[in-house]
Amino acid sequence: MPWKNSESRYSTVSITLHWLMLVLLALVYACIEFRGIFPKGSGGRALITESHFMLGLTVFVLVWLRLFARSLGPAPQIFPASPHWQVTLARVMHWALYIFMIAMPILGWLVTSAKGQQVMFYGIDLPMLIPEDKTLAKQMQGWHELGGTIGYWLIGLHALAGIYHHYVVGDNTLLRMMPKRS
Repeated sequence: MPWKNSESRYSTVSITLHWLMLVLLALVYACIEFRGIFPKGSGGRALITESHFMLGLTVFVLVWLRLFARSLGPAPQIFPASPHWQVTLARVMHWALYIFMIAMPILGWLVTSAKGQQVMFYGIDLPMLIPEDKTLAKQMQGWHELGGTIGYWLIGLHALAGIYHHYVVGDNTLLRMMPKRS
């Protein structure tokens, strides 16, 4: 599995992680959106909430692997080249997504700790990051929810930019991140 990008495509590792993380983020959001179908205090609601935590922390672990893979070489070139303002905007968007994928799991873990609840990560009890503080938990919960809303926009705009480049501009922006066809 190649770790380094070619001149025209991202590495297999980067492509795999990109699409895997899209699926994970969709599942993280689905857990929160659908938890309301279970009554508070029910086993189903607890399971879907724990799944949200676990999947979010999985994103947190994998984002570091993505950043490592990204550091191994330059991104493949876009042909035809994009205007400088688009390149700058793309860099800002990518770093905003990376910050989102790092900050949101940490913030969620902080909220859970402040609520006095244990976080499980694939059967491992993670330590509490801060002591129990219900007032702080409520405040951080608001930040976490705001971050989730911002994440919807970041992910949506990122996807729209890829589609725009592929179908309107006609460059290879999207093709660089697509899995190889056999």
